[in-house]
Amino acid sequence: MTADIKQIAEQVQQKSQFIRLLFNEMDKVIVGQRYMLERMVLALLSNGHILLEGVPGLAKTLAVTTLAKAIHADFKRIQFTPDLLPADVTGTQIFRQSDGQFIVRKGPILNNIILADEINRAPAKVQSALLEAMQEHQVTIGNETFRMPEPFMVLATQNPIEQEGTYPLPEAQLDRFMLKLKIEYPTGTEELEILNRMAITDKKFDVQPVITPADITEARKVVDEIYIDDKVKQYIVNIVCATRDPEKFKLKDLKGLINYGASPRATIYLTIAAKAHAFMQGRGYVTPQDVKTIGYDVLRHRVIISYEAEAEEMTSESIIKTIFDNIEVP
Repeated sequence: MTADIKQIAEQVQQKSQFIRLLFNEMDKVIVGQRYMLERMVLALLSNGHILLEGVPGLAKTLAVTTLAKAIHADFKRIQFTPDLLPADVTGTQIFRQSDGQFIVRKGPILNNIILADEINRAPAKVQSALLEAMQEHQVTIGNETFRMPEPFMVLATQNPIEQEGTYPLPEAQLDRFMLKLKIEYPTGTEELEILNRMAITDKKFDVQPVITPADITEARKVVDEIYIDDKVKQYIVNIVCATRDPEKFKLKDLKGLINYGASPRATIYLTIAAKAHAFMQGRGYVTPQDVKTIGYDVLRHRVIISYEAEAEEMTSESIIKTIFDNIEVP
């Protein structure tokens, strides 16, 4: 087993060289926001999707476009609005008069990286158009089914402060997102750097592609091989199960505070994300700290708190923190 881990570690060292180059390219454009950039790369390695929550102007769109350029991937931005139709996302059939045939016009979803901007501004029918693409990596237009190009990742944004004219994402769709990130304001030092770099009318950044989509596919194969001990697996299962039945894990203080806990999809995503985090750190094995580091992002949108918890001014993050603080670490 030790020899296997050593071999995996050598593969990780070899295949993870592009991580530094990728961040170097993104740092040409993005000031700070290291947390967001790291999670975007992690989701790319994990074959997952991200929900970004933050006020306007925090470089969410700019970060996504820069990532797409750095990995030489196809990118499309979809602005979600109340009048958007499912066909505007997935595509539709149009009638060609010259020969009387229906032909398929593919939608913007059929690209590597999709930015679903202000996703909660579109009604549920449009939001659900993303479900098949996100989960099955395919879309159906008429009688034809089209596979998504790989890698395929959806990054959706939503504004946490303006709720008028929005449609809350249903739990079924929230669960499709591997990670939910809360994007914060930059520090004063970072904001000064942003001013120096961005306060010009003609902004041009020379972002060079350092890897290809094929390199991402190869890196994912190595991520799958990263070793995770049975004790760490049980640790992950205990964390997720504690969100459903906290009393079983002697967390009586959480009784009545959780309406719905995390689904088995959280267990799967937490495992894959922990492996990807270990890969980004250059390790061939997963530690409990990997699980803790990524745990909040995987669980915060899957733990649905009760009215009682809201009355006590508790959040899903505070409940997750209590679980991490009390579940025994292997």
